[in-house]
Amino acid sequence: MEIDKAIKEYLINIEISEGKSQNTIENYRIDLKKYSEFLSIDGIDDTDFITLDNINSFVQNISKDKKSSSLSRIVSTIKSFHKYLSFRFDVENPSLNISVKNKEKRLPIYATIEEINILMNSFGNSEKDILNHAILELIYCCGLRVSEACNLLVNQIDLKNKYVRILGKGNKERIIPIPDNSLIILHEYFNIIRPIFLKKKINNFFINKYGRKITSEYVENMLKLTCENLNITKKLTPHKLRHSFATHLLERNADLRSIQELLGHSDIKTTEIYTHVNKRRLIESYNDFFMELKGEDNEKI
Repeated sequence: MEIDKAIKEYLINIEISEGKSQNTIENYRIDLKKYSEFLSIDGIDDTDFITLDNINSFVQNISKDKKSSSLSRIVSTIKSFHKYLSFRFDVENPSLNISVKNKEKRLPIYATIEEINILMNSFGNSEKDILNHAILELIYCCGLRVSEACNLLVNQIDLKNKYVRILGKGNKERIIPIPDNSLIILHEYFNIIRPIFLKKKINNFFINKYGRKITSEYVENMLKLTCENLNITKKLTPHKLRHSFATHLLERNADLRSIQELLGHSDIKTTEIYTHVNKRRLIESYNDFFMELKGEDNEKI
């Protein structure tokens, strides 16, 4: 089958049969487009002529500038694509033995509690500041993905009962409590600012001054600019606020299973990266303590 035609059929299948979110389907489409373009360079435009060597060459080519997480997702997409073709048309699956060199897993960057306080306390009382503060507050205090915050509907958040209901990856629902100290800014945005911004009926919780849905790009750029103005040198992103949420919970002795549920991770292994962050923090504190102790001993001498 023609590769581009096969990709279209596959994407329709995962939307209808597997109920994948539009965001996930778009990521798969982008990954497979790159795959198709790479194969076309070698003159391959039909799925019947794709070999394991072709797939390994593609993976090797993209691994040069891809993070481990992105590379794993792309490989998973290719495997899923060929598994579908194998099942649908009873043909051989060339992706069974894809060779992927494991990269060293980097620990996620996260903000300290002090940096979070500096960030959240930096906003003023303007309409725009209240909106921006509310968005970042909800992302951090509930560990949301930026797409989850931007797609949040009014009926998914209950400020009276202090919880937000999120439909995450794979349409998996999770209920996340909202801390009391975060409710103030969320109430202020929803009860005062949102009615001012509202131009016509729209169900999105976060809207801009034009009455339109807030985008992920807006949140990313806003956070970047805010950090620059505050001289926060860490490259904080909305997703790193999510990392910060998980790390701070773990530092306060929350159990890993609870953090997994709050983050919406389907696999506990994904959540386990935060145990390494906690161990690193423990070692740093241990070294700092003994450096101070050594300094005190020198003073006594």
